[in-house]
Amino acid sequence: MAFTLAPLPYSYEALSAAISTDIMRLHHDKHHQSYVDKLNMALGDYPDGSKTSLEQLLSTLDSAPQNIRTALRNFGGGHYNHQLFWQIMSPNGGGQPGGELGEALMAKYGSFQAFVDAFSDAAGKLFGSGWVWLADDLTIIPMQNQDNPLMSAGAAPLMGLDVWEHAYYLDYANRRDEYIKKWWDVVDWQAISERYPSR
Repeated sequence: MAFTLAPLPYSYEALSAAISTDIMRLHHDKHHQSYVDKLNMALGDYPDGSKTSLEQLLSTLDSAPQNIRTALRNFGGGHYNHQLFWQIMSPNGGGQPGGELGEALMAKYGSFQAFVDAFSDAAGKLFGSGWVWLADDLTIIPMQNQDNPLMSAGAAPLMGLDVWEHAYYLDYANRRDEYIKKWWDVVDWQAISERYPSR
């Protein structure tokens, strides 16, 4: 069974306060679709991989055949990361989380703003292309390329910020810091809170 690209959970222009319609179309319809297509191509040589969830596939990469492991890491990671990215943003986003997640972030970082500053700093300093993750233990994990915490950190990601240039360059050129700052306006804390495990 092949993996497929789900439609966005909102319109292409819905996040235009931070991400333009042009970038959303390019990012979702071209880049994400390419990851899905290349993942399915790689799985043609590994039929067992198509019988499991994407999360299981990525957390057990070492058991995949050596000759396609890099493809599964890159394209499976690309599919998973973008799938999560679309889900943790909303035109009604912004603000800050309440409930258990809000309390836990305050306890760990001292304030919500201190968390935002630490996450933004990690995203701004990540060299080259990659993602910055908030893991389910509330650590901030910068990772290169399409890697995510499922692959090596033994943690599940609550949210991730894509800092590949294709995610922002049409809108912000080389001003990654501006993209990061605007992105907080579309973060869907309700969706992220639902991913946070009760302690």
